[in-house]
Amino acid sequence: MRQPWRVAIVGGGITGLAAAVRLADRTPAGTEVTVYEQSGVLGGKLRTGELAGGPVEFGAESFLMRDPAGGESAAVALVRRLGLAGDIVHPSVGQAALAVDGGLRPIPGGTLVGVPGDLAKVAAVAEPAADADRDEGRPLLAPGADVSVGALVRARFGDAVADRLVDPMLGGVYAGRADDLSLATTMPALARAARVEHTLVGAVRAAQAAAPRAPGEPVFGTLAGGLSRLVEAAAAAGGATIRRDAAVRELTRTATGWRLTVGPTRDPELVDADAVLLAVPARPAARLLAGVADLAPEAVATVGALDYASVALVTLALPHPELPALSGFLVPATEGLLVKASTFFTTKWGHLARPDGLALVRVSVGRYGEEASLQVTDEDLVEAVHRELSKVLGTPLPAPVASHVQRWGGALPQYTPGHLDRVAAVRAALRGAHPTLALAGAGYDGVGIPVCVRSGETAAEEIITALGGSA
Repeated sequence: MRQPWRVAIVGGGITGLAAAVRLADRTPAGTEVTVYEQSGVLGGKLRTGELAGGPVEFGAESFLMRDPAGGESAAVALVRRLGLAGDIVHPSVGQAALAVDGGLRPIPGGTLVGVPGDLAKVAAVAEPAADADRDEGRPLLAPGADVSVGALVRARFGDAVADRLVDPMLGGVYAGRADDLSLATTMPALARAARVEHTLVGAVRAAQAAAPRAPGEPVFGTLAGGLSRLVEAAAAAGGATIRRDAAVRELTRTATGWRLTVGPTRDPELVDADAVLLAVPARPAARLLAGVADLAPEAVATVGALDYASVALVTLALPHPELPALSGFLVPATEGLLVKASTFFTTKWGHLARPDGLALVRVSVGRYGEEASLQVTDEDLVEAVHRELSKVLGTPLPAPVASHVQRWGGALPQYTPGHLDRVAAVRAALRGAHPTLALAGAGYDGVGIPVCVRSGETAAEEIITALGGSA
């Protein structure tokens, strides 16, 4: 008689929890799943807190409603699976702005992560190069090729579009630079179109046409009550044993599966499992993979080489401020400000409106390579953010009645060109040598809740197949 499967998931973020839900849905009765989270908190970068008596997100604030390839996103599908679809809410204000030339200008419409599909629409913010985007009789990208987003945009549209539109959009998502970030990883739909289309405008339009959106269809959603509800519901539905404050320090192969060394070196706990799913950032994953026999050292080195940006999210509770009717704004790096993005929470999300007149404003600070800017006290960071917000808005803001600083060290992966090919090679090496060991998470597949959910679910399916199929 077959013994129940034992599956260990290392990492209790939304990736690991989504994997646990998929295992609960697709594995035989009796399967034992354990989630090991080295901190005391589940959810990773999903964390709902409280400021001045009201809820606020201290991490991710929303998820995409649609998959770039069409259909609902993996996050929406998971929310539906967990019975929370009726609690999805959408932004009340969708228009955001760019902080340029000492003022705020609305982000032009018709762009794809800042890359324009109509050059005339962006000229007021960023004048394209005079000879922009000529058809040279061949696709922009060769089959399988990759390039940095910045390199492609500068070559086709010039520096102004790259610096004033694309870089701040990517910076707001990845805290990185467009000149360093992989097109295929950060903008896969555009990369696919660029392998067919001869102009970048044509590629943007083709990518947009491949996943059409109905008029008025919301782009983003979140959960009333906060995204920690998604974490809690996934943890409950997965039915896994949750081990908090349980650091997995070593992973080794056994004759029948895997052995995990858990806990402090003075008092380690040895745990056996039939399969292991690593849903942790790349560097801790590489440390665990280093102890796995028969895995090529270059595969481990590839995982460990992925770099990350650190950011701080500063939230201010402001009494009766004069805020524009915007969801927030983005700041190009060329503006020389510490602030790189700001969200007017209580304006953007109508369900968070406060009867006491307080406005919650969240500011993102920190870009890749500028970690020194974060090496100040929370008090100094709050003061600097308040000062820069007043400067951008052109009016002195009232002093905050409360503030919160959430520091996310090494939070956002920096995907350089060729990232997807490198990850595919690592996963192929794992499947060949150790099919019951899988990698999942933002370090490999991209950022955002839908990508992380899909990554965890895909890794869970790989393990199910390796163990002998679903129930």
